[in-house]
Amino acid sequence: MTVYHLVDDASFGGVNRMLDHLTRMAGQNAAGHQIVRIKRGQLSPPRLAGVSHVVSHLSICWKNMPLITALRARYAGVPLIHVEHSYSERFVTARVENRDRFETLLSAAYALFDKVVAVSWQQGQWLARKFVSEDRLEVIEPCVALDAFFALPDRLPAGKTVIGAIGRFDMQKGFDILIEGLRKSDRQDIELHLFGCGEQEKQLRKLAGQDPRIVFCGYAESPAAAMSTCDVIAMPSRFEPYGLVALEAMAAGRPVIASDADGLAGHIENGAINVGDNTPDGWRHFLDGLEFRTIRPGEASRRKQARDAEQRFAKRWLHLLDVLAEDTQQFQAAA
Repeated sequence: MTVYHLVDDASFGGVNRMLDHLTRMAGQNAAGHQIVRIKRGQLSPPRLAGVSHVVSHLSICWKNMPLITALRARYAGVPLIHVEHSYSERFVTARVENRDRFETLLSAAYALFDKVVAVSWQQGQWLARKFVSEDRLEVIEPCVALDAFFALPDRLPAGKTVIGAIGRFDMQKGFDILIEGLRKSDRQDIELHLFGCGEQEKQLRKLAGQDPRIVFCGYAESPAAAMSTCDVIAMPSRFEPYGLVALEAMAAGRPVIASDADGLAGHIENGAINVGDNTPDGWRHFLDGLEFRTIRPGEASRRKQARDAEQRFAKRWLHLLDVLAEDTQQFQAAA
C-alpha cells in the first residue's frame, strides 16, 4: 500500500512538519507514505507507481483546478482525499470579497474527492454546512513532532512575565492587535517576545515604536527553543483553521491565551484561555488583569492534552486509510 501525499507548499511550515511527523509515526510502514512536490498551477498530475491512496495537501485555487480535475480522471479508481489546511469560516470574513465565486470554487474542487479532511471540529462544521456531506467528511486534527516540547521544564514565576507570539508576520495572526493591546497597557512587568518574519514586519515594528517591553526575536528555527524562554503563549489570530502553536504550547506545559477564531475555540475547550474581545482594548483589559501565578498551574493537564492529541492523530489517519482501502477492494472485486 503506497499513499502519495501531494504538496505545493515549499516552506517547512505546518503542512510539511505534519507530514514529516506522520511518516515517522508510520514506523516500519514509512516507505508506504511518499511525499510528492507539486508546482502550483502545473497542468498534469504526476504518474504514481503502485498507488493505493492519493492525499491532497494542495491549495484549492482556480490555478490548481486543472491539475485536480486531471488527477481525478487519471486515478478514477483510487481513493482521493483532500486535507483542508487553509480555509475556515473567519477566513472568508477576513479575506474573501466575492463569496459566490469562492464558494463555487470550493464546491467544485471538493466534489472531486472521495473524502475531505477538516483539521478541526469547528472547520468541519463550517464545511458540512456549506460544501461537503457528512458521509464524505472526516475530522483529523493535525500533529507535529512534540518530543522537544515535552522535554521543556515547567516555567516558574520569576521577575517579568514573558508572553511569546510565534508565527508568520501576517494579518491572519493578529500580532498587530497584541502589540497595540500591550502599548495601551501600563503594565511594566510584562514583555512581549515576537518570533517570526513576514510581510507585516515593518508594520509591526512601527506599531511597537520604541517600547522596551516589545522584543523582535527573529525567525525561530527551533520553535521549542523559542518557547523555552516564554511563560505564556498568545494567539490573537483573526482566523485559524487549527493552530499548531497552541498544541506545541500545551506539550510544553505553557498556558495559551487565544482568540476563539475557528479552530482555536477547540483549544479553548481543551484548556487554553479565551481572551474574549480580540481587539487592542480587549487585550489591554486582559493584560491589565493578568497574573502569571494564577494561570501557571495545570502544566500536567496541558501536557496530557497534547499526548492525547498525538494518539488521536495517528489513530484517525490509520483508520481512514484502512476504511478507504477496504472500500477500494470491494469496488474492484465487484467490477
